[in-house]
Amino acid sequence: MKTIKNTILTFFSLLSIITCAQQKEKNKHQKKPNVLIIFPDQLRRYSAGFWREEPYKSLAIGKTDPVITPNIDKLAKNGVVFTKAISNFPLCSPYRGMLMSGMYPEQNGIWNNCKVGREHSLKDDIPTIPSLFLEAGYNTAYIGKCHWLKNDPLFDEKGNYVGTTKAPGGHYVNKYDTYIPSDQRHGIEYFYQALKDEHYNPHIYSNDPSVIEGKKDGELHLPKIFSPKNEANIIINYLKNQNKHRDPSKPFCMIWAMNPPHNPWDDKNTDMEVLHKNYDKDKFPEINEQLVVRKNADKEVAKYARHYYANVTSSDHYIGLVLDELEKSGELDNTIVIFSSDHGEMLGSHGKTGKNVVQLESLAIPFIVHWPKGLKPGIQDIILSAPDVLPTAMGLAGIEHQIPTSIEGTNFAPILKDEKTNLKKPKAALIMLGNSRGVQTDRYTFCVEENKKQWDKKKAKSVKQVFFYDNEKDPYQLHKITMNEDPKTCKKMLGTLATLLEKTNDPWFQTKKYSELIPY
Repeated sequence: MKTIKNTILTFFSLLSIITCAQQKEKNKHQKKPNVLIIFPDQLRRYSAGFWREEPYKSLAIGKTDPVITPNIDKLAKNGVVFTKAISNFPLCSPYRGMLMSGMYPEQNGIWNNCKVGREHSLKDDIPTIPSLFLEAGYNTAYIGKCHWLKNDPLFDEKGNYVGTTKAPGGHYVNKYDTYIPSDQRHGIEYFYQALKDEHYNPHIYSNDPSVIEGKKDGELHLPKIFSPKNEANIIINYLKNQNKHRDPSKPFCMIWAMNPPHNPWDDKNTDMEVLHKNYDKDKFPEINEQLVVRKNADKEVAKYARHYYANVTSSDHYIGLVLDELEKSGELDNTIVIFSSDHGEMLGSHGKTGKNVVQLESLAIPFIVHWPKGLKPGIQDIILSAPDVLPTAMGLAGIEHQIPTSIEGTNFAPILKDEKTNLKKPKAALIMLGNSRGVQTDRYTFCVEENKKQWDKKKAKSVKQVFFYDNEKDPYQLHKITMNEDPKTCKKMLGTLATLLEKTNDPWFQTKKYSELIPY
């Protein structure tokens, strides 16, 4: 009798183990997709190798850069490439505010770069990508550059956060970016912040003492490592879950905000091994049209091209290491990898460096969605805006029902997943600058520029110029078409602009600015 009883107990024990294993396997297959958003700073749309190949080459506006990016290329060829994504406000903080919140500047709080002496700051009481994915049962992580918080002197002389302007506080850690305290992280669980534009001397703050020599959250750590390499190591450790910082049964949502290829562009801040291997004088003897390919570029202004491209290629390498780890762990197929940038880089075009101008080299950004399990590779011509990233990511992840009504961006997941939908592609996107508003359409870049400088605190009282570029006929935007030259197109663009200003609750709409020109 005892033997029969033991046999029955053993049978039910084995049955329980098998059932548990089956449930785990079922849960594994039902697990929501991970989300990994990667955006290097100041990477222009056409700084990737795949643009030199068909079918992408014929869709590019003008010539594309001679950069080597095997890992970005692989993402593109096995993912969905957006050919018309733009940075609506091509400046670091305004873009990040829109990306994080899915809202336009008037609603999220950031109308300019966060900097000493400015009040711009991401509002604390609004939903963001990390907070919404956390609520949806995700582990959340943020690695890299933040640049969304008002910069106050809340540090001691050594760069440690003390939270007060009184001694030992009263010091800044950096002119632009600043440390994000735990109560302003918008649902980020694992936090590893890198600030300061010194690529081999990132200033690190983290809530993981094991990666900052046992220091506390808010204490400055200086690893003296090339920032993409350093961040890739941190991410790989997180993916391996070596320090048990996440629940492996949960999906993760991670944002990786790299600093390169943002300036400075010099030997001290560049992966020189990559430069010597790929872009030195043995391959490009001069900084000429072979290296700086766009016909509107001043080669003398673009003398930093070797350094810019080298840091693009180096960043690509470290992105590849992270993707390799995802593949080794079996998670890559079920990870929505979104690759983009906060804005472009002029690289000598129109005699300019940097960004924050209305020309395409500044506005046009890369945007790739790679998700083997959920999306077929292809090309998408949606005019994607920064606020669209949040709802689209949530839609792809299957949590679209949790998108708050306050979110202003559009969830384009149904189009990407080729589902039946009444959703229409936008015909235009809003462009914002410190002294301008404009519209980007399939064909035109349209701008209304005020008679003031971007940083001038005095309000403008008049319009300096109204113009547009025909990117189809004039891919390098060498000719501004004025109201006098084409009043019909300008009138149409002004009507579109009025609609977008109202839709985004823009200050220009609130005061009906230039109503004699813009038909609100």
